[in-house]
Amino acid sequence: MDTSPAPRRRRPPAMHFLKESQLGQDSWHSLLISLLRGAAALQVAAAHLRAEFMPGLRTLEHPALWYQTLAFLTGFAHQAVIVFFVISGWLVGGSLLNKLGQPEAIKLYAIDRVTRLWTVLIPTFALVLLIGGVIGDIDPRSVDFSATNEYSVLSFFGNLLGLQTVTLPRFGGNYPLWSLANESWYYLMFPLLMLSMSGASTGRRVLAAVALVAVATFLPTFLALYFSIWLLGALFSRVRIECGAVPRLAVLLLLVCASVYFRLTGNNDEFGSESLGQDFLLGFLLLLLLSSSMAPLGRSPAIAGLNRIGQFFSNFSFTLYVIHVPLLGLLAWLGVQTVGKSQLGAASGQDLAIYLAMLVLLVVFAYGFYRLFEARTYAVRRLMKNLFVGRLPVAARAAPAKH
Repeated sequence: MDTSPAPRRRRPPAMHFLKESQLGQDSWHSLLISLLRGAAALQVAAAHLRAEFMPGLRTLEHPALWYQTLAFLTGFAHQAVIVFFVISGWLVGGSLLNKLGQPEAIKLYAIDRVTRLWTVLIPTFALVLLIGGVIGDIDPRSVDFSATNEYSVLSFFGNLLGLQTVTLPRFGGNYPLWSLANESWYYLMFPLLMLSMSGASTGRRVLAAVALVAVATFLPTFLALYFSIWLLGALFSRVRIECGAVPRLAVLLLLVCASVYFRLTGNNDEFGSESLGQDFLLGFLLLLLLSSSMAPLGRSPAIAGLNRIGQFFSNFSFTLYVIHVPLLGLLAWLGVQTVGKSQLGAASGQDLAIYLAMLVLLVVFAYGFYRLFEARTYAVRRLMKNLFVGRLPVAARAAPAKH
């Protein structure tokens, strides 16, 4: 009689809808989110640094192999922004979904969102003004309230409210701020959407729905369209996919291949109706990966080390994203002042070394700026909640705000 154990049958992948979004820090998907946020911010900074200081690849007849490699690796800034939208939807939308129905949920949500943005943006705008004055881009005596002056008082406060690319220019020409307009309006549109479906009365539901339609009509078409990707992230925060390692690896491979394919052949210069399809697919694949990676983290030293690295770069990814362009302007000005030029070549290893040194400098400065301001978000948030909502119990351990 054969007493050997029966072969273990593999279960097909199964999808479950959760009662609460999984936002903890002790699972594989949280590690992936940290690593992706840090990598996305580094990608955007590296891409803009290369574009600012080095020649375009297509302008060179016979570019060196190292420069072709660098150009390829720093060409995923478009995809990096999609990572930000998806993760923002997952964390911010998922957090609100968990709190809906609780006392003061919307007011607390509003404080969370404002403190998350303004604790970083107000110091960043001050830095933009300082750098602009140093390099001669602005004259403090010419500051006005014009809607066309990117250094005006109106632009300063309008950019805090997400009006850049909607009715105002990006403050100080800091072009990554366009995506902060998207985030700001998505932060408003999502609670309106939720209230239109689950408001306490019919009148409130109708009012929320009318407000949502009015906002979507007011916004530029591309901005309203990309809410679908942010919303997808919020919805997937309630989805858990149980599967083995092989399906997860297959999704990861599809995500990498799709990213490379769209990097080489897709619409990477703008965000609009032409690029929405490719970006929606990338967001969907990324969310499949996150939803299938909700298993608890292991306790090995390698995993713990990887988690620390992910948390480190994720913590100041927002700061790096919003301050690197003003710093690039300062570096270009210093190059002209010191060596008479601001451009690097693409033929020698020395050019690569200088590029990498500048990238490290951006990261180090961003980390220092983070310690001064973004790292205080939790304290500022608690102060605002105590002021506008009432005294809240002090958390046992104050951790840096993640969303």
